[in-house]
Amino acid sequence: MSVPQLPLALRYPPDQRLDTFVAAPAGAIAQLRALAERAGGDWLYLAGPAGVGKTHLLLAACAAAEAGGRRAAYLPLVAAAGRLRDALEALEGNDLLALDGLDVIAGTREDEIALFDAHNRARAAGAAVIYAAREAPDGLALSLPDLRSRLSQCARIALSPLDDDGRAEVLRQRAQRRGLVLEEAALDWMLKRVDRDLAGLTALLDRLDRASLAAQRRITVPFLKQTLEQR
Repeated sequence: MSVPQLPLALRYPPDQRLDTFVAAPAGAIAQLRALAERAGGDWLYLAGPAGVGKTHLLLAACAAAEAGGRRAAYLPLVAAAGRLRDALEALEGNDLLALDGLDVIAGTREDEIALFDAHNRARAAGAAVIYAAREAPDGLALSLPDLRSRLSQCARIALSPLDDDGRAEVLRQRAQRRGLVLEEAALDWMLKRVDRDLAGLTALLDRLDRASLAAQRRITVPFLKQTLEQR
């Protein structure tokens, strides 16, 4: 008996779509969309520190592929470290694989060999792969030179942290998609006085969304301060 597929919005969060990504490098969204929607595009390697949106783009590419009728799978390698061969073999048959966090398996020879073999099988099968890591292939502590060589053949997209204007735009857009009234003064207050890590800011926005809905109040600076005091 087959297991019913979850709706697209439950598998891939609506906030994490290609057209909701803020300040992507020139041409990056077009490259990701091309690889997600049709066979034959250049495989991609996303590189950048934590919090720059690598996972957002991987999930967004999977959502774009499935919206176009293709099969896609996202795998955070931290969840499969030490048993990567089994995890990758279970995902064979997908048109697109999005593999997140290569840093985790760098230096673990069995996992590196498993990834190398899966890379070659995917290439032979005509599937597409998007990798993501904090470092470029040359910066990863890989023990398998052939794997480094394969990864280096991918087209590379380098991601950088957003500035305050970029963070503000991410929060503004998320609030608008939720129908959430977020006053500009409250937005400015958040950026100046709250941890500027984007993941933390978006988690705070989700919390404010729930609190404002429960209280039936706009998100003003006083409401923001009151909510934070309730931690």
